[in-house]
Amino acid sequence: MKYQQAKFLSLLSVFLIIFLSFFVIQQGQAAVSQENALYQSLSAKSDLNPKVLNLALKAHKKAKTKGITRSNLITVIDYSLPSTQKRLWVFDLEKKKMVYHTHVAHGSGSGVNYAKTFSNHPNSYQSSVGLFLTGTTYQGKHGRSLNLHGLEKGINSNAYQRRIVIHSAKYVGEHFIKSQGRLGRSHGCPALSPKMAVPIINKIKGGVLLFSYYPEPYWLGHSSFL
Repeated sequence: MKYQQAKFLSLLSVFLIIFLSFFVIQQGQAAVSQENALYQSLSAKSDLNPKVLNLALKAHKKAKTKGITRSNLITVIDYSLPSTQKRLWVFDLEKKKMVYHTHVAHGSGSGVNYAKTFSNHPNSYQSSVGLFLTGTTYQGKHGRSLNLHGLEKGINSNAYQRRIVIHSAKYVGEHFIKSQGRLGRSHGCPALSPKMAVPIINKIKGGVLLFSYYPEPYWLGHSSFL
């Protein structure tokens, strides 16, 4: 009798292991399917480089897993593009849509029309790459502005100390490009046009990720979010 009970329990254990394994595989496949659908949908609705989009989604997933953000919004900047192109996107990942697409300036120390060098050091006037988290808003010399907190040590961790914030600037927009052949430059802040700054700031304030991209080898090789 005891032998039969032991045999039954053994078979039951095997059955449960097989069932749970099948369930985990199905769940994993469903998650991958959802991620692919999200990627395909956003790719079709924007002209963001697929490689950059893929990295941004990977960073968002990792940050959400770590409990850093609960938001389904993400802002992406592709600094490999010239300032004359619209290189900032805001995506709603839950609704699978692009919310904003506009121009953004880089730091004067990073380059002229193209940003080529990036820094985490104070007074460098350079932009920073990597993953940021938006914080609180405040009223500053540029009007309504948004604090940024760098999440990557040695890469952008001094952002708040450096006062790298999102703010409006008159040197951002088509009018400036037409007169100067490029956007104006900030002290390292991702500055937006006066028309776009306030609505974007209000949309992404308080715990939304900002993914700032450039093919910088050290960051790509050492980021804990990639």
